[in-house]
Amino acid sequence: MMDRYALKVPSLLVLSVALALAAPLQAQSPPFQGPLLLTSAGQSPDLQLAGVLARRSGVEHTVAPLATAADLANAKALGLVLGASLKGLGAAGIDTNKEKERVRALLAEARRRNIPVLVFHLGGEQRRGQLTDEMVVEYFPAAHWALVVRSGNQDGLFTRLARERSIPLNEVDRTADGADILKRAFQPAG
Repeated sequence: MMDRYALKVPSLLVLSVALALAAPLQAQSPPFQGPLLLTSAGQSPDLQLAGVLARRSGVEHTVAPLATAADLANAKALGLVLGASLKGLGAAGIDTNKEKERVRALLAEARRRNIPVLVFHLGGEQRRGQLTDEMVVEYFPAAHWALVVRSGNQDGLFTRLARERSIPLNEVDRTADGADILKRAFQPAG
């Protein structure tokens, strides 16, 4: 009886090693795929910065400041740019409550469609404030990946939220440095 089990263990070991060695030979798919739908959470001009990063990184994308669930029809990833601007909200003709409702509905639809969410905070320290922080605390936990300008994380808010939810957090000193990181997020590892 012991011998029968002894024969199975080496067989399983050989099979495990063979699978482990074969895995790197298989083509790896990128963590995320385009098209990426970029939208704002707070109507800050940082959305345009995210669009520039996506263009420089070669990621197929659409920028829609007031994206709704219908805009997710062709998207394979949702990029949520966190940063509140009262001037931007006013220019968009919406108040804070309507913006929060829009973003909640968008995130719910992304979850329903299994569309991964990438979160960006590109405005640095000057884009932080009570309204932005409320949005960060509410929306960041929905992220599958995040890119943050380091000066906007001096208090460690993004780091803490990322650790709590095991969200990959990428910090950069300058927004422009995010293009290469975003490009890698959409390319196969290799």
